[in-house]
Amino acid sequence: MATKRLARQLGAVRSRAGAPRSPLGAAGRPFRYLVVLDFESTCWSGGGRRPQEIIEFPAVLLNASDGEIEAEFHAYVQPQEQPVLSEFCTALTGIKQSQVDEGVPLHICLSQFSKWIQKIQKEKKIIFHSVPPSCAAAEGKLCTFVTWSDWDLGVCLHYECKRKQLRKPDVLNSWIDLRATYKLFYSRKPQGLTGALRDVGILFAGREHSGLDDSRNTARLAWRMICDGCVMKITKSLDKMFIMQGDR
Repeated sequence: MATKRLARQLGAVRSRAGAPRSPLGAAGRPFRYLVVLDFESTCWSGGGRRPQEIIEFPAVLLNASDGEIEAEFHAYVQPQEQPVLSEFCTALTGIKQSQVDEGVPLHICLSQFSKWIQKIQKEKKIIFHSVPPSCAAAEGKLCTFVTWSDWDLGVCLHYECKRKQLRKPDVLNSWIDLRATYKLFYSRKPQGLTGALRDVGILFAGREHSGLDDSRNTARLAWRMICDGCVMKITKSLDKMFIMQGDR
């Protein structure tokens, strides 16, 4: 085991010294783009068993070849089950009651997001990991989603759509958990997103728990990890028809 660990460490050092390695997608093809998401939701002091609803839905498109953020999506979402934000929620996220009141219901937000996805697919010639390789154009640039933990897509959006009987875009069924990837790659447990950034010499830019700022900073961390030699792979899928990279 010690020999394997040493070999892995030496390999990591060599890869970090060279050019950035592209994150891998289906059939070993590199991810050319990453869509980074970080939702904010209703919350209360002390937690509790109340279901959470998305109140901020941001996404940033990261070019995995040069680290540039090439497009952004952002919407405030009206909570329907608990329409009045708690003081704790407003203090934590900075989101005001008037912003969610002027926002859109989740089903409309998902429709707007789908149109944004279609737009960047057309403009950038992007295809998503959830599309079977046989259906994907050979010249398409492979893309997937990135979140900080599985909560955003595996818990928050997944269960809210179930409760409200909403159909979410199929492309949101698989993603990279950057927190888990960070822990595996650097062999250390991150102390939150801000701590993970700090550990690699990056200061958090903007306001913590602002969904858009969190998304931008997660994208910055993903790019740094790619530059350090991290080969990112899908870590979670809700779609059973696709075999995970790690299970091959």
